[in-house]
Amino acid sequence: MDLLSLTADIVAAYVRMNAIPVAGLPDLIASVNSALRAIVVLPPGSEGPGLVPAVNPKRSVFPDYILCLEDGKKYKSLKRHLKAHFGLTPEDYRAKWGLAHDYPMVAPNYAAQRSRLAKSAGLGRRSAVKTPV
Repeated sequence: MDLLSLTADIVAAYVRMNAIPVAGLPDLIASVNSALRAIVVLPPGSEGPGLVPAVNPKRSVFPDYILCLEDGKKYKSLKRHLKAHFGLTPEDYRAKWGLAHDYPMVAPNYAAQRSRLAKSAGLGRRSAVKTPV
């Protein structure tokens, strides 16, 4: 049974037993499919299908958001989303998609905003050196 058929069977069974709006079906299908892709077990020695990101990695970082390569959705911060929905750490995510070790997990404008907030609260400063009495 292929991944697409399995996804269709699971979604059909879920919809049969749960009320879901029509607008929610694409998200449900994408969620089930990505969950199945994450747990697919291949026979030893066989190559898996080539990974295809939901969006082009070169066009995934914008000033106000980052597009997740797993599901193509916009996020200010990817770390929690990746762990909660795909069980991936930032290092695993970067390795899976062949990204540089410095690929951002937080949107640039959001990181700058958080930095300004932390600095205004006095964080990031060294405490005064206390001289022994």
